[in-house]
Amino acid sequence: MLAAGEVPAALDDLARLRIEVFAGWPYLYEGDHAYEARYLARFAASPGAVVVAARTPEGRMVGAATAAPLADHADEFAAPFARAGLDPRDFFYLAESVLLPGYRRQGAGRRFFELREAAGRAQGFSRAVFASVIRPQDHPARPADYLPLDGFWRRLGYAPLEGLEVEFSWRDRGEDAETVKRLQVWGRAL
Repeated sequence: MLAAGEVPAALDDLARLRIEVFAGWPYLYEGDHAYEARYLARFAASPGAVVVAARTPEGRMVGAATAAPLADHADEFAAPFARAGLDPRDFFYLAESVLLPGYRRQGAGRRFFELREAAGRAQGFSRAVFASVIRPQDHPARPADYLPLDGFWRRLGYAPLEGLEVEFSWRDRGEDAETVKRLQVWGRAL
């Protein structure tokens, strides 16, 4: 886990990873460094922001996971909680978890969750949430061999919070404009 003073220096690497990993299914994100700089600056401004980095022995960042109090995150994520009668201040939001393909299935994903959950508990949170993008099963960009992460998340104790979805806009690869995407919120007690 990066110390608070190390987070600003890691933001360029985190932006690079977000753009690279989120270009794939199911996000299909057309990355933009200027957008990343704005988004990550807001994230880093949260006193509760957490970054967990996975690095090669040479020090190259190949994966990262972020978290922050939900109330400090983008309004698009907090607003549906408030509409559902839930106080966003009660939730620790596990934001991004990005890992280059060659480093997957070696335990980093599980460790990303463990360390962020521990940080949430240390900050006094008793519930953690994250959101996963919803794409149609028959989407033309869906790889034939795609394996959803639902089973992994369920093994970690997470479940979809029925009726709780968030909307967030980004530009898909090859598209000219941003479109609204729906994301399913998953959660568990810490």
